[in-house]
Amino acid sequence: MEIKEQNLQTQLDEVKNNFESKADASIIKIYNDGIKAVTKSGVLENAKNVGDTAPNFILKNALGNPVELQEFLKKGKVVLTWYRGGWCPFCNLTLRELQQELPNFNANNATLIALTPEVPDNSLSTKEKHNLDFEVLSDLGNKIAKEYGIVYKLTDDVAKSYNSSFGLNNYNGDDSNELPLAATYIINEDGTIAYAFLDAEYRNRAEPTEITKFLSSNPS
Repeated sequence: MEIKEQNLQTQLDEVKNNFESKADASIIKIYNDGIKAVTKSGVLENAKNVGDTAPNFILKNALGNPVELQEFLKKGKVVLTWYRGGWCPFCNLTLRELQQELPNFNANNATLIALTPEVPDNSLSTKEKHNLDFEVLSDLGNKIAKEYGIVYKLTDDVAKSYNSSFGLNNYNGDDSNELPLAATYIINEDGTIAYAFLDAEYRNRAEPTEITKFLSSNPS
């Protein structure tokens, strides 16, 4: 019998369910309350969305070289995604699946770029760990993420949990306790946002195969 590969969201849900089957009820409540706070913050309404112009940016990659969005848009569409950090199992799983789908993005004349608030040393370790073939850029202080309107502040309880369990502030090089949504955009060559995945629930992500489907049905 042929075994059908699981899509990304099914895998993410399994990680979530496995965590919740073992975690203390108080921790689960803290994280769920944190998600509700993101929804109430208004970040989803204020974020850049379909039809908006994507702010240009120049950020350094893991090797310290500058990467500009507009330069990639001269060559084709850009799939722009944010991940919270190498400490996030949902982000690592997503990066792995995006890597597997990358040839299909490229076949549709699209380049994948990932942004993270992690300091460069941490983003490099993540890049090496997953053998990624796309740019991973450090958006220190969430500067670019703020231009896209996707930054939110963690609740005090979530921030305390993250910092005590793995040291979020050390990963990001600041004590803002701010993170970006796990947002994904498809940006047309003229800089217009054609597709936007925005969700307060950080364990929900844009499905890589759906990104390919959108690219193939909306050629340049």
